This record gives sequence, structure tokens and C-alpha cells, in this order.
Amino acid sequence: MKRSTPNPTHFVLLISVLYYIFIGFDAVNSTGRVGSTLKNGDGCTCHGDHTVTDSVLVWVEGPDSVLLGGIQTYTILMTGGPAIAGGYNVAVSFGTLVPYDGESQVIANELTQSAPKTFLNDTVRWQFIYQAPSTGQSDTIFSVGNSVDVDGIPSGDQYNFGANFIVHLKDTTTDLINEEEPISFHLSQNYPNPFNPVTSIQYSVSSTQFVTMKVVDLSGREVRILVREVKHEGIYNTTFDASNLPSGIYFYSLTSGDKSITKKMLLIR
Repeated sequence: MKRSTPNPTHFVLLISVLYYIFIGFDAVNSTGRVGSTLKNGDGCTCHGDHTVTDSVLVWVEGPDSVLLGGIQTYTILMTGGPAIAGGYNVAVSFGTLVPYDGESQVIANELTQSAPKTFLNDTVRWQFIYQAPSTGQSDTIFSVGNSVDVDGIPSGDQYNFGANFIVHLKDTTTDLINEEEPISFHLSQNYPNPFNPVTSIQYSVSSTQFVTMKVVDLSGREVRILVREVKHEGIYNTTFDASNLPSGIYFYSLTSGDKSITKKMLLIR
């Protein structure tokens, strides 16, 4: 009787399929996966159960209004599920997504993790940068998160979609201020942000008062005084030129009497 010789190609294919089924997120998708949001996908269907888990909560935090063509930083957060480590996928209808740091990457114009990230105090989060389109009235950020137990078996992993995050697109910074409140003691997010090396900061005061605006670095060291004078009621703009400063996170504060507002900005060269 003639003995058939096993086809090595079939053997490799079988091993690959079994590897995918049993290893799951911990290896196959450890460097991220896109196409899983409600924009164009059906969730984290490679992780055991193909249905969402309500105990897993996923959401996006950040400004709900952005200038046309403007840049803002957002955060995607997740709680629930096994809560050992997690991964995510963020997509957008019209804008552009950029990683905030080395914890994320862009694949096919969408964002995902570079590697599974460990939960901290029952929550895992990733920051990302969103650039609005130059035209339009609104945009949508889609999100999905996967909470895993890192045991190498996908059946224990759980995921859920985040609520669609609507970004309202505005023509001017005045529109952003007026949408929040009438003229008052107010400090807007710098634009652009991140910036290199010049950015504009808008602020407003509700009455004649002495105003100070300072910029400090992460250590709290003062690097620049942008405003130190009496201002009358109104909306003002000032410019911060960081040509002689290194890349990094900076904080700017608007102070008058016992009132103070602080915001963060990112210089990237």
C-alpha cells in the first residue's frame, strides 16, 4: 500500500489557525487591530464571544468643539471586564488621528495600541491627537475597547463600543467662547496644539482687572510671562513663541486676584 506524504503547507496552515484561536489578543493582536469600531467594523470578534459586554465601559473625553483645521488632544478610557490589560481602536469620519505617544499607532488611518496596556486603578487610558477637517459642521469619533485577562485564552476577553463622540466644528475661536458662556474670566485652549514653535492663546475678562499669564514647564519652572497688565472687559489674544525651548508639555495660567485657570499645551519639534 502506498503511503501518502503529509503536505507541509496544510500542516503550517493548521498550526496557524490553532495559534490564532487559542492565543488570541495576547499575541496575534498584541500590536493592535483596526476596523473594529462602529464606523466600519463589528467589534473585537477575534476574542472569544462575539457579543459586546455591558460591564465594559468605553468612552472618549475631550473638547466637543474644535476650530476647522484645529488640533486637540483627546483620551479614550476603559473600565470593567477582566481589567488586567487592554487594547483599543479609534476611527474618525473626516478628521485625522495622530498618536500622542509611543503607546499608540496609526494603521489604515485609524488608531490602535502598540502593545496591550495594563490597567491602573481599574481604568486604562490612551491619549491621542485629533486634527479637524478644514470644512464641515461636525465630525464623529468612533471607539471600541477590549479588556483582557492575559491568560492566552481569548474566551475570557470582553469588549464594548464607546458612544459616538460628536465634535462640533467652528469657524473662529470667538465661536468657541460664545458657545460656553458670555464674556467672562475665561482661558481658551491654545491653537494650534500641539504646536511648533508658535501658538496663539485667547482669553477674556469680564471687567477691568490686573491680569497675569505665565508659562511653566513640567517641573513648575517659570519659562515665560505672556501678560502682566490691566485689561478692560473683552476678548484678547496673545502669542507664545517657544523657539528657544525644548519639546515637551507646558502649562499656562491666567490669574487675576483669587481667580486662576490653568491649561496644558504640547510643544513638538
